[in-house]
Amino acid sequence: MTSFDTTPQLSVWRALAALAVVFVMLATTGWTAMHHERGTSALQASRTAWEHARIGGRPLPDTDSAPSRLTRFFASLTAPQRTALAHDYALAVGNMNGAPAELRYRANRVALLQQVGIERTRMHDNRLTPSGQQLAGRRMHRYEDLSTADRQILAFDPGGSGRVAEVFGNLDEAERISVVVPGVDTDLLTFQRTNRKYSAPVGMAQALYSAEREASPSTRTAVIAWADYTSPDGLGIDSATAMRAESGAVRLNALLSALPGRTPVSMFCHSYGSVVCGVAADDMPDRVTDIAVAGSPGMRVENAEQLGTGARVWAMRDADDWIQDVPHLEVGGLGHGQDPMADAFGARVLSAREAKGHGGYFEPGTDSLRNLADIGTGSYRSVECAHDDDACTVGLSDTTEAGRA
Repeated sequence: MTSFDTTPQLSVWRALAALAVVFVMLATTGWTAMHHERGTSALQASRTAWEHARIGGRPLPDTDSAPSRLTRFFASLTAPQRTALAHDYALAVGNMNGAPAELRYRANRVALLQQVGIERTRMHDNRLTPSGQQLAGRRMHRYEDLSTADRQILAFDPGGSGRVAEVFGNLDEAERISVVVPGVDTDLLTFQRTNRKYSAPVGMAQALYSAEREASPSTRTAVIAWADYTSPDGLGIDSATAMRAESGAVRLNALLSALPGRTPVSMFCHSYGSVVCGVAADDMPDRVTDIAVAGSPGMRVENAEQLGTGARVWAMRDADDWIQDVPHLEVGGLGHGQDPMADAFGARVLSAREAKGHGGYFEPGTDSLRNLADIGTGSYRSVECAHDDDACTVGLSDTTEAGRA
């Protein structure tokens, strides 16, 4: 009788079983929220109308044209022409990489106010269930909040559970730009929160922007709260695979390729957002100098070198973060690979003391937020390493240049 070694197969099945158990456990402890997709018809309709329009007797460029072409197109227009396009094709212009940031803000304000009217009508639509009317009211109030004159909405799509991105600071004049990429259950209604404020994209970005100004008052910074991708719904199959990360990575790199100027860009990727950043890393523009992940389930690679980027890679995790209990492996597309905190991964490991668990990395007064702000401003000599040593800063010096140390 021939003998076969079944140990490797058993290990694989045990790993898969462990993944399934952990996902079920975490799903029942609050990481799950259901979203209901409603399509993206409003954005599609705006883009279709744009495609059939003309201005000054000439056709408009394709909405998916290279950002540089779109930038030249808008620069060739008069101010009244730009304003007219932003009003008539609000969603198309508001989501157009290559359009001037200020024009996108104006266009998205128009689109948001239009959606306020739509949802106000839906609140009193007797064809909707009471819960449907209540949801319409919640969306209406969120649109009202986002449409105020002090908000700088860089992207907005009311379709499905909603996508949005917001800028804090002056994007055109910034010497350094930071992009916050959130994780699961991020949508229009969770884009900002009153309770657990700093676990939502707006609170994260606001806290980081304030901390960067405190860390380096003389450095002009801008921070983008980027929730312009369809995140997984809790801990279902989407969060265990790279499917949502792959589509999100395309959208993320489209944004990065269209950012104004040539200033350095730092990525701050939380939870499943680190999966998005890991998938996007090899196509990120060279101006991305740092990728910092917090509470990461993995980046779809076994080590930082496999990310295919020259950017510095940083990792942090709070001692009370439950993400450490998720098996860090990838089998048959399930799971996200090596733990970025592991020595074998090769990231620069940062202190996250007082981070308050999985959702608390951007809480003011924490080591984690101070470290993220120091990275965002290029103050590398000020960061605190995880092991009370200087291992994570070896070979680095403070810089505001785009080059990497």
